Amino acid sequence: MSLVVVTPELVSAAASDLASIGSGLASANAAAAAPTNGLLAAAGDEVSAAIAAAFGSHARGYQALTMQASAFHEQFVRALTAGAISYGIAEAANMSPLQQLLGVVNAPTLALFQRPLIGNGADGMAGTGAPGGDGGILWGNGGKGGSGAAAQPGGAGGAAGLLGNGGAGGPGGIGAVGGSGGRGGLLWGGGGAGGLGGSGAIDPVTLQVVPGGNGGSGGAVSLWGAGGMGGAGGQGIVAPGSGVTASGGMGGAGGAGGVFGHGGAGGAGGLGAAGGDGGAGGQLWGTGGDGGKGGSAAVGLNGGEAGRGGNGGNAGWFGNGGNGGLGGAGYGGADGVNPPSTGTGQPGNASFDEVFAGNVIVGPGDAGAAGPAGGGGGAGGNGGTAISVAGGTATGGAGGAGGQAFGGGAGGNGGVGGNADSFSVSGSGTAFGGTGGNGNAGGPLGGAGGTGGPGGNAQTQNNGGTASGGAGGHGGAGSAGVNGLDGGKGGAGGNGGRGGLIAGDGGAGGLGGAGGGGGVGAAGGAGGDGGHGGQGVADSGTAQGGIGGDAGTGGNGGKGGNGGAGGVGGTGGAGGMLLGNGGVGGAGGLGGIGGVGGSAGAGGAGGAGNIGFSFNGPGFGGAGGAGADGGTGGTGGNGGQGAAGGSGGAGGLIGLSGASGASGGGGAGGQGGSGGTGGTGGPGGDASRQPGLPGAGGDNGGQGSSGQPG
Repeated sequence: MSLVVVTPELVSAAASDLASIGSGLASANAAAAAPTNGLLAAAGDEVSAAIAAAFGSHARGYQALTMQASAFHEQFVRALTAGAISYGIAEAANMSPLQQLLGVVNAPTLALFQRPLIGNGADGMAGTGAPGGDGGILWGNGGKGGSGAAAQPGGAGGAAGLLGNGGAGGPGGIGAVGGSGGRGGLLWGGGGAGGLGGSGAIDPVTLQVVPGGNGGSGGAVSLWGAGGMGGAGGQGIVAPGSGVTASGGMGGAGGAGGVFGHGGAGGAGGLGAAGGDGGAGGQLWGTGGDGGKGGSAAVGLNGGEAGRGGNGGNAGWFGNGGNGGLGGAGYGGADGVNPPSTGTGQPGNASFDEVFAGNVIVGPGDAGAAGPAGGGGGAGGNGGTAISVAGGTATGGAGGAGGQAFGGGAGGNGGVGGNADSFSVSGSGTAFGGTGGNGNAGGPLGGAGGTGGPGGNAQTQNNGGTASGGAGGHGGAGSAGVNGLDGGKGGAGGNGGRGGLIAGDGGAGGLGGAGGGGGVGAAGGAGGDGGHGGQGVADSGTAQGGIGGDAGTGGNGGKGGNGGAGGVGGTGGAGGMLLGNGGVGGAGGLGGIGGVGGSAGAGGAGGAGNIGFSFNGPGFGGAGGAGADGGTGGTGGNGGQGAAGGSGGAGGLIGLSGASGASGGGGAGGQGGSGGTGGTGGPGGDASRQPGLPGAGGDNGGQGSSGQPG
């Protein structure tokens, strides 16, 4: 016996398709007519003419047949179209009495029970969280629940009557639970699916994170039918700049089977939340539902712990237990990031210039102001100029030190040393250029060191005194880079459901989730360069060029984050008491890979020595400053520990115990970061008699150690 289902729409569509086919055939026949009907003879002889005439005759015969076929095809399409129209008219004519009859039948039940005898329940209005209407008492599906407004649960699905499926629950509003699925028919029908949990959000008033809502539970059934699937939990959200993860909603539980029927599967968990448990199988016969998958961990500073898989549903008297859900995967730890500078502190005030007949000593410039939170230090103030007009000693002011940096800001640069000039028409004088200010160390989060200030210039005029250029300031040290953060732990697998009390295999345990990888360490800050020495110039006395300042060392690279541990595998479900094998234990999750260590900062270059020149006396160039060592590369993160597999379930009186799950492998350790390049020594200064020696170069930094495997 075969069943044929026909509707007026299907017949009309078939007629339209046939008309399109006929149009295509007519176009093809017309295209072939010209080259085949008028075939020319290959040569002027009688044989060629006879062959051409034969082909032309066949072509004309074919065209005559196609014209007859086209006419038949057109008549058939017209007949089919007319039949579809007549069919539709007949359907409409028959529908009206049936609707009237159904209205008469449903009127008493609507008046007494507020539900029809036959018919589907009405859907709940969207945005209200209203429940779906119940289906007809005799036959009909429940209506779908309406979606919830913000923070409002979704509406429950309507229940079916004697025969029919329950309505699906409505999705919850922001942060609210999804509606429960409606109950299936008393005699036959599946339970409705649970509604989705509402998504997470940020409360605009309190600025607090609202976690995602839980998924709604699936609808149960009474006698025969499958339980509804649980709704998925709502996704969480990460608040900007908070570094914490908001929990997603848990998955809803699957609905239970009736007397005969399978349990519904649990819903998947939202970010970092557990999956829902599978529904129980039918009381007499039926398989338990599978547990829902645990939610993966969300992005945060550290990779959060992932959600656990839901447990499989237990069977009734006869049937297999449901499988445990998979544990969620841990999220990778965030890479270390040196924060950008948020500004620079104010520069220090310069000291005043002074002119005096005799010894003149000018005070130093003020140190630069500390930077704002997360900002670089201000530059040191410049030293003042000292001028002696009577052959005394002139000492320029020292440059101020660079200001302190915070966060990832660069250390403040040193101020410029003040110039010195001793002038006399008789006798001798001495001039000492001011020392350049030292650069400050970089901020503690990977900031670069400040540059040392240049030394002040010195000169003597019209006397036989000594002119010594000021020494350059030392460069500030770079700071270590920010460490990478640890990866999140994988979620545990759900346990398998128990097999039927009499007979049935236990469900398999869920696989543990893999751990997240560790974050990469950030690069260390570069060391500051040394300041160059000041010039020493004399007309007849001794001239000494200023020595260059030593450079600052490079910062060490940040440590790589450790890999997250894998999730434990779920335990296999026990087999039936009389007959049944135990479920296999779930495999443990793999450990996450350790993060790579950050590269180290380069050492700063030494400051250049400056010229020492005397027109009528000895001149000595200043020595170059020493280059600084590069930093050591960051240590790689350790690999995450692999997790143990779950135990196998016990077998029944007749049956085998389940095998234990394999343990997850440990994650590989992260590679160490590269060492920083050593800074070059500063060149020595030129001189009228003896040039200065160049400064020593800095050593390269060491390679960072690799992390240990998990």
